Amino acid sequence: MAVYTDVGDQELEAFIASYDIGYLTSFKGIAEGVENTNYLVHTDANPYILTLYEKRVHEEDLPYFLSLMEHLAARGITCPLPVRDREGRILRELAGRPAVLISFLEGVWIRRPDIVHCGELGKALANFHLAGLDFPMRRENDLSLSGWRSLFDDVRAAADSVIPGLRGVVADELDFLATQWNNDLPASVIHADLFPDNVFFLGDKLSGLIDFYFACNDMMAYDVAVCLNAWCFEPDASFNITKARALLQAYGQTRHLAENELTALPVLARGAALRFLLTRTYDLLNTDENALVKTKDPREYLRKLRFHQSVQSYRAYGLDSD
Repeated sequence: MAVYTDVGDQELEAFIASYDIGYLTSFKGIAEGVENTNYLVHTDANPYILTLYEKRVHEEDLPYFLSLMEHLAARGITCPLPVRDREGRILRELAGRPAVLISFLEGVWIRRPDIVHCGELGKALANFHLAGLDFPMRRENDLSLSGWRSLFDDVRAAADSVIPGLRGVVADELDFLATQWNNDLPASVIHADLFPDNVFFLGDKLSGLIDFYFACNDMMAYDVAVCLNAWCFEPDASFNITKARALLQAYGQTRHLAENELTALPVLARGAALRFLLTRTYDLLNTDENALVKTKDPREYLRKLRFHQSVQSYRAYGLDSD
């Protein structure tokens, strides 16, 4: 989440007035994240999140994301729901951007996840994957192997100015992944960006999932690999095998990971680390300096990539074969 687009008081008042949700009492920008503009909006009845979609989100993808929220909620996944205005519309326009008002989800995200949080996340991720199996819409993952090559083309010239030697590291890794990537693993809808700031907790209990704007149809084990990267490393870049074991065991208790998924996990984890290394590098080089947004350090994901490159078996992630 972030703020790139300013919305005026009167403009927002008129927008809120077209909904049956009470009158606007306050609003403020949310600076966390990097993708869209977000405001916390309070009416005299309830809080809401207002999202304005910026350039990286394609407007033609929005029906997929918004329908997915409704589909998941109908299958018991706690997530925000789009709010319809008096004319029944979900997708609107505000300040020159596609805009959606969504329900507010109670909870806080955990900045330093513990073992119990990783277990809760594993269970929730498996339930998410199962709930997505019968979602009728389809969206390809534009941030998989071919997308990484396109991103690299965009940052290649300046990569070494971000991290010395980065250009060669990424080129070599893309060549490796091109020969090792397995596209034939079980697939469903995946979240593809389930970082701790997209998972809310009340105490130690997971209270819901948010931010589905990278969701797509892809291999479920790749989504697991994204979460291993996002949840199971410490601030000093050391891998916490106990957290990984908790995540994988909880996932497996709800949805069994097949042997071929487990075998592919080290390569998938390398791909996931490369994906965020590239997008963070791109954002660092391209984010408007006037935007109310904190760019994230790509070096974190270079360190994670180095770890996964040393892994020879999924057992390094704390899980034995069943």
